[in-house]
Amino acid sequence: MFLSFKPKLFVTFKNYTKDKFIADLMAGLIVGIVALPLAIAFGIASGVSPEQGLITAVIGGFIVSFLGGSNVQIGGPTGAFIIVVFGIVANPELGVSGLAIATVIAGIILILMGCLKLGTIIKFIPYPIIVGFTSGIALTIFSTQINDLFGMSINNMPGDFISKWEVYFNNIGNINFIAAGLSITSIFIIIITPKFFKKIPGSLIAIIVVTVITYLLKKYANVNEITTIGDKFPDLTASIKFSGFELPSIEKINQLLPSAFTIAMLGGIESLLSATVADGVTGDSHNSNTELIAQGTANIVVPFFGGIPVTGAIARTMTNINNGGRSPVAGIIHAVVLLLIMFFLIPLAKYIPMACLAGVLVIVSYNMSEWRTFRSLLKNSKSDATVLITTFLITTIFDLTIAIEIGLLLAMLLFMRRMIEVSNVSVITDVIDLSKDKEIYRSEEKLALKKGVEVYEIDGPFFFGIANKFDAYMKVIGEKPKVRIIRMRKVPFMDSTGLRNLEILYRLSKAEDIVVVLSGVNERVRQMLTISGLSEKIGEENICDHISKAVEKGNSYIK
Repeated sequence: MFLSFKPKLFVTFKNYTKDKFIADLMAGLIVGIVALPLAIAFGIASGVSPEQGLITAVIGGFIVSFLGGSNVQIGGPTGAFIIVVFGIVANPELGVSGLAIATVIAGIILILMGCLKLGTIIKFIPYPIIVGFTSGIALTIFSTQINDLFGMSINNMPGDFISKWEVYFNNIGNINFIAAGLSITSIFIIIITPKFFKKIPGSLIAIIVVTVITYLLKKYANVNEITTIGDKFPDLTASIKFSGFELPSIEKINQLLPSAFTIAMLGGIESLLSATVADGVTGDSHNSNTELIAQGTANIVVPFFGGIPVTGAIARTMTNINNGGRSPVAGIIHAVVLLLIMFFLIPLAKYIPMACLAGVLVIVSYNMSEWRTFRSLLKNSKSDATVLITTFLITTIFDLTIAIEIGLLLAMLLFMRRMIEVSNVSVITDVIDLSKDKEIYRSEEKLALKKGVEVYEIDGPFFFGIANKFDAYMKVIGEKPKVRIIRMRKVPFMDSTGLRNLEILYRLSKAEDIVVVLSGVNERVRQMLTISGLSEKIGEENICDHISKAVEKGNSYIK
């Protein structure tokens, strides 16, 4: 089971050199600095303290790099979890302890997925679903920051999207223009920084500049209505303590399972998506199952130290790559850098204005929104657009957990509909032309069918959708034949409903003295027929590997 668990770190040291270490060291230092404001912002936006965001980045980031299946993946808190985490923490029945339990359960789910080698399967979640709920999360994150962005000082904000905006519009007269100015300044600095500094993150510069401005305004202009992290979290300290929690009851586990499933799915999707994007840039290849096990382990460990859910972060991973990081050592260094910053500079974080962090998260939500991709997907097929819009609206207006479930269900239904549309059932009653499909057997190009012999060709998977279609098609046939040849050369697989319909067809045909002959049955379908006992009922002599043999067999029954 654990044969697929092969951390990249242990492979790295086989050919590790001093030059590689220096490159990883520089990348780790820069990524650690980049991760600092994001860890603080994600922690606060999730409804927990800034140090909990930092603890997550330190411990989670270390474990993901130490055990992960990617050379360059950087782990930590991300914007994708904000809505789920905030929803759990804000629930008085659950709170922070409920979040810890949900995160541990999510970690167990991720490890099981990795052990069962489901890492490759998770990549096949339809792209419109990923874009739909990513864009929905981005809009939801943006909506949570309006209060701090404009300094409205609204307490007891409602949880749902529509109610939030109703409150914002009702309090539009309470805008603090100084706070709004600081937010706009932060956004402006983040946008223009890359034009002048390639290595230094704009979010860090924005926090430094705007924090200094806030300090000066408070000290020399007597402006005290600007809310800072210290105002909101007066007990902010730099410490990492083991903080276990009581074993939950079965009722609480059942209550938290949907949220835990959402955390696991989001963590799995985002981490593997990040690793896949990284592979495309570096030319490397990650081990998806190992990555899931590493992510799961991180999510089991982090809650015992007060942290929040962990996953691979695309922006920080790309920063790592762009600055020369090519091994998990860079990720480990990034965690160490954050740990040092946390212990020595956390007192200064108290002076950071909430309006500045809101500006940072507005940029994060904009980058998450993928609005260009969203717009282009709307121009695709109607089914893709339907999945995209449905997932987006449910994520935004209702609940992320429901959005993932309904999005997946809708995508599967639309996929099955497409399969039914492209799967056909055709009937031949006179001559089969083998030359059309280049399927000449021996020397015959055309096979003549005797009167009373009919060939029904199934083109596509014989699953429940096409099985019912085939059943309905058989019922409208007028004159009953004496032999029915079911041509299955284009049937790659058959599900239990298809098997049942085939068995019903055989039983009804037998009752009417109609012989059933199967043609072109592949090994996979043949195995299902054998296990079910249907091959014995039909008769092995009536199951042929080629249409020529099937026609010859069918014609032999006509006297």
